[in-house]
Amino acid sequence: MIPYLGGRLVVLAVTLFAAAAVVFLVLDVLPGDPAALILGVNARPDTLAALHHAMGLDRPAAWRFLAWLGGMLAGDFGDSFTYHVPIAGLIADRVGVSLPLALLAIALSTAIAIPTGVFAAAKRGKPADTLTMAAAQIGVAVPNFWLGLLLILVFSVKLAWLPASGFPGWAGGIWPGLRALLLPALALALPQAAILARVTRSAMLETMGEDYMRTALAKGVSRRAALWRHAVPNALIPVVTILGLQFSFLLAGTIIIENVFTLPGLGRLVFQAIAGRDLIVVQDLVVLLAGSVIVVNFLVDIAYVLIDPRLRAQGGR
Repeated sequence: MIPYLGGRLVVLAVTLFAAAAVVFLVLDVLPGDPAALILGVNARPDTLAALHHAMGLDRPAAWRFLAWLGGMLAGDFGDSFTYHVPIAGLIADRVGVSLPLALLAIALSTAIAIPTGVFAAAKRGKPADTLTMAAAQIGVAVPNFWLGLLLILVFSVKLAWLPASGFPGWAGGIWPGLRALLLPALALALPQAAILARVTRSAMLETMGEDYMRTALAKGVSRRAALWRHAVPNALIPVVTILGLQFSFLLAGTIIIENVFTLPGLGRLVFQAIAGRDLIVVQDLVVLLAGSVIVVNFLVDIAYVLIDPRLRAQGGR
């Protein structure tokens, strides 16, 4: 187990370094002058030269990359040229919205998808299975931003149950903050829940055909008990894999959803930084989001070992 964790940590570090290098190179080789993009075409030469120096563009690319990477490792993300404040402070303010939103969306997606997939597998070939999978297919096809607008129309405009936009902050209490995040979390969760429900159903059907399921039923275990005691735990490996992949889709979805619901999160900050041509903020946020996906995939690898005792016996192989 320890060698497995050590190997995965090495892979994690190498992947994070490679992701940072790719993001830096992509933004560095883009045509155009970043300083000219910020100041505009009518900028004075001396002002342009001063911004070149402030951004480090007058130094070699390798020096800029190592200085940027070393600063990030030390917690110094640089200063925003749009807001004129440290980027670390901007991220700290916004992550208090985006992280709870992503966690709430994952929780809702899992809570909806796994029981739905298990139910559909238990009713295989029956009308309930057909209707459930048809609803899941519709959920896969619906864009989350359109679903967000529909949720606003129903639950905010018509029923006036939940706020349509904005975020009151956590200082006013947990419940007001959760109320503001519930609709955007649902808009993110429902399409992903539809995908996860289909994967859960497929994994359950495969597991239910195994010999140990027939043995359990032959020993007198009820079908319901065999389903939840034996089939569900053994079907979790592909489900956990999809959950890890869905985290990256949720991060990408927050860029749109946070703008639909006017939430001051990382997704909205990315949109504003792109609109304002604040390249250092874009660079830092893309690496941060990519690093989050890589870390989540590392945690999924650890979850494999915790879920499957066969992997623990083999040292994680």
